[in-house]
Parts: sequence; C-alpha cells; structure tokens
Amino acid sequence: MFPIKDTQPSYTRPVVTMLFIVMNVLVFLYQVALEPYALNHFIESYALIPAHFRVSSVFTSMFMHGGWMHLLGNMWFLWIFGDNIEDTLGHGKFALFYLLCGGAAAMGQVLLSGDSTVPMVGASGAIAGVMGGYIVRFPHARITTLVFILFFVSFIEVPASIMLAYWFLIQLFSGLGSIGRTQAGQGGVAWFAHVGGFVAGLILIKIMGARERYSRRRDVYW
Repeated sequence: MFPIKDTQPSYTRPVVTMLFIVMNVLVFLYQVALEPYALNHFIESYALIPAHFRVSSVFTSMFMHGGWMHLLGNMWFLWIFGDNIEDTLGHGKFALFYLLCGGAAAMGQVLLSGDSTVPMVGASGAIAGVMGGYIVRFPHARITTLVFILFFVSFIEVPASIMLAYWFLIQLFSGLGSIGRTQAGQGGVAWFAHVGGFVAGLILIKIMGARERYSRRRDVYW
C-alpha cells in the first residue's frame, strides 16, 4: 500500500513541513554534486555511524539520503502527514517534535546495532514519529491508497488507524527479522529507527498536546 493523500483538512500553512522538505532536498542536491572522495568524507563526517557515535550526527543524518527514491519517498510521506501534525502542535512545537522523534529513532537503532560501521542516513525515523502522532490525533481520517493486487492497480480509502498500524507492524517484524544480519554488520533499512520514531511520536504527541485554539475546534475526523 502506498499513500496518495489524506482526507484530514489542514487549517494553517505548513511552513515548517515545507522548510524541512526544502532542507532535505538541498542537502541531497549538495550530496549528488560531490565527487566520490568528497562524498565519502561528507558521509563519514555527518552520517550517523553507531560504532563511532557522535551526538551531532544524530541530527545531521536526518537531512541526508541514500538516493533519489529514498529522498522522494520520505518527502512524500512527510508532505501527506506532516501538515496536520504541524497544524495540531503549531509551528515551533512541531519542529521540536520532529527533531525529538528523529533523535529517538536514531537512538533506537544505535542501541540495537552499536557495533555497526554502516552509516545511517535519512529522515525516515523523524517521519515515522509524525505518522505515530497522526494515528493518535486522526485515527478516523481516511488515506487514499494505491494498492497493487497481482497485475491490477487500484485506489482505495483506508482508515488511518489501519494503514499506519499495518505500516508499523511491517517495520517491527522486519526489524526483528533483521537482527542477525544487523549484528553481522550488513547494511539495509534501519527498521528499528522506524519503530523507535513511531513510538516516540505516539508518546510525544500526547505530552506536547494540541495548541489551545486547535483543541477548541471540532474537526470532522477527530
């Protein structure tokens, strides 16, 4: 299943969401413009490498990506779900929420692969946190989803609670299945970063709460 759009309206311009998207795109364009040696140095300096852990890399790695599909997929998910969480929290709290979710995601992966020398990059963990916040705030919103059934392609509307819970379970079981490979030092998807970010989003959205004017408003899909 691949999300196309959601039915939950947003009542404010998602300036922080758009800023994060622009930042990710600009960093990636800078990456692809580098010569191979310079790119390797850039990755070693700013990606998160569990075996050579640096706090600064937890945050710099969030704005780096491993390829066009990695970037475009992440930014698409951020665009679909980020505006509503930003609308709920307000611009400043959303920026903090996003960075905290990304930090929690990175630490979740580091704790399970502390000896790995494989660089970790991407906004996936922070965006997983946004999705965790979305399932709490908008469980009844519907997500227009692209579904592939054998040779057929269809668009269906799926409740956010079902789609995001399904997504989370895939990350969790994929992560459990990858533990042996991760310990062997092989690369791949940082599944537990997704899990950690999603759980952080579930918790932080409740702790940080909705801004006052939003909590007074009755939303269609609340």
